[in-house]
Amino acid sequence: MTSLLQSWRFWAILSAVFAAMTAILAKVGVSGVPSDVATLVRTVVILLFAAAIVVATGQGAALGTISGRSLLFLILSGLATGASWLCYFRALSLGEAARVAPIDKLSVVLVAILGASLLGETLSAAAWAGVVLIAAGAALVASGW
Repeated sequence: MTSLLQSWRFWAILSAVFAAMTAILAKVGVSGVPSDVATLVRTVVILLFAAAIVVATGQGAALGTISGRSLLFLILSGLATGASWLCYFRALSLGEAARVAPIDKLSVVLVAILGASLLGETLSAAAWAGVVLIAAGAALVASGW
């Protein structure tokens, strides 16, 4: 069990499961609620949940050890997350979850491209083929074919 908890794949699969639940729950929750208000409620819940985890695990002291560079990039990441959520909830309020979510997952394609071009990460030819298939799949699901 310990090796499972140390596996990035385990946590990535859980992330995908929770992301899927997020789309379905958000689609129901955003009904009759302005999308920006729905995003605010979601954000407050996440803030409280993350704070509870930090307090419960005794990690609060680590807040004072964050370098200026890390803090800058975490703030920028937070701004990007907020913008993503605002756009996602707006899209969910206007469209079907089964079409919105695949387009949102084009972020996988963008991460592969940006990871390779900006971070120097390398992907095999098979992995790049997978990235192309993800893009094609998202396009097919979103188009309703």
